[in-house]
Parts: sequence; structure tokens; C-alpha cells
Amino acid sequence: MEQVTNPRLASVQEQLQLNAIPAPLPKVDSPEGSALAGTTFKNVQVLKDLPVPEFLRLMTAITTWVAPVQGCSYCHAGGDLASDALYTKVVARRMLQMTAHINGDWHAHVGTTGVTCFSCHRGHNVPEQIWYTNPGPEHASAVAGNKRGGDAPSPAVRLAALPNDPFATFLEDPREISVISATALRQDGMGPSIQQAEQTYGLMMHITKALGVNCTFCHNSRSFFDWDQSTPQRATAWYGIRLVRDLNQHYLTPLQHTFPAERLGPLGDSPKVNCATCHQGASKPLNGVSMLPDYPELRGTR
Repeated sequence: MEQVTNPRLASVQEQLQLNAIPAPLPKVDSPEGSALAGTTFKNVQVLKDLPVPEFLRLMTAITTWVAPVQGCSYCHAGGDLASDALYTKVVARRMLQMTAHINGDWHAHVGTTGVTCFSCHRGHNVPEQIWYTNPGPEHASAVAGNKRGGDAPSPAVRLAALPNDPFATFLEDPREISVISATALRQDGMGPSIQQAEQTYGLMMHITKALGVNCTFCHNSRSFFDWDQSTPQRATAWYGIRLVRDLNQHYLTPLQHTFPAERLGPLGDSPKVNCATCHQGASKPLNGVSMLPDYPELRGTR
């Protein structure tokens, strides 16, 4: 059940480079009694209790993480820092709240390592690993033409002949993830169906690629379903799946009417996250290095 990697392989070097963290910005001094961001600037709704020097330092860091090319103008319209005219500022505000929620309320998955904006963005306006509901390939209108997402190889399931959109099934709705029925002869309403088992395998294929591991990172291959023979990482993954659902349901899907049409999916849904959004090929995002000691303002509360 060991995970074996060869440090000489180019793919390993690329993964290490992808998950390298940027140098932290120099710390700033905030003397006692320093003015707070919420009383100094207009329309500060998040982080308003930060002293101004720390607030400006964090805003500068976020700019380098999310919009290194556009700079402040990516979120702030025409130099008016108080304006909410750009949708990017409205989304960024919600993402800051989401980051604090993850760090404060999802210790079961992120531990004390936590996350920052860089965990997902990595210098891109939009994280490279996001998903929309997959409409699937065109098919005949008759029942025989509907493959229900199967036999249409998709990178989401590592090009396997499995349903190609496990995300809408499991990472947005709280549907049971299981492949084994509790009865020998399954009847309607009694345990998972074959179709649901295939969708589960599709999600597992995604997780292995997202974390750069194989099945035995979480499961014992002689008894995949048995928790007693599983590794501790399986429990961490269990919480991770529920964390992703929480973020999609309460933070990202509700932003559908905030995003412009060009940022929505082919079916008009909001961009959403999956395991790869943060992990990006590493079993521990950013190879387990925490950026929170340098940016404690993003810790949230517990």
C-alpha cells in the first residue's frame, strides 16, 4: 500500500514546481492603536478589523496570487476602491469569506495547514482546475442513443469508459458514494445501482489524478469497502468530499447570477471546485507547506 514516486521523472519535477509557494511579502508593523481598514476605507466588508498596514499587505499579496498582470484594476473599477461595479470584486469578497470558512470550520480536512487564495489560483485569475456541469456529447434522441455519459472518454475520469461527469452527481448533491449493495439481489431503493457504482468509480479516478496517487493511498485492495483495513487518508478524503460539496452548494453555485455569461458553463451553471482545484497533483496541496503563518489574517475562526 506504499505510494512510490521516482524523483528523476519529469512529471515529478513539474509537480514540485507547480506546488512551490511564492516568497512571502515582508511583514509590516502595526503599532497599538493603528487605524483599522473598516474605518479608514469605504465599503470594506471583510477584514475590516485589520490594521491598515496589514490590510494593504494582504491586498497586495492577493493581487500577486490572483491578478499579477492586471493588478488592482482586476477587481477595482477605474481606481475607485469602494466601487462594487466589477463582478470580480463581489466574487473576491465572497471568496475571502469562503477561505475563512475553510480554515475555521473544516479543520477535519485542512488541519492546521489551511488554505489561502494561492492554494487554488496559483497566479491565475480563474483557478485552472474548475468544472461545470457536462452536457455530454450529442446523441440521438431515442433511448438507445443516450449513453448516460459513458463510453465518451473524458479527462475528468482519466479517459476511462465511465460516466464522464461524476462531479454533478457527488460534488454538488449529497448523494451516497458506494459500489456495493447490502443485498445479494438488489431491488429499487435497496442500495447503490450499477450506474451509481460506475459514477463512484469515475469520481475515484478523478481523485487519484487530482492527488497524484493510486487507489491504495486510501483503500486496501483486498477489501476496498472495509474502513478497518483502510488508511487514515480515507477519513481525510471523506471530509474532503463533504468540504467540496459545502463550498459548491453555499459559496459557488449561489454566485451564478453574479458571474457574466462568459464565465458560466455550457448549461449556464456557475464554475465549481473539485479535488484538483486545490490539490493539483499533490496528495497534500502545495506539498503540505502552510502559508497561513505568513498570512494569519486568513485563518478564520474556530
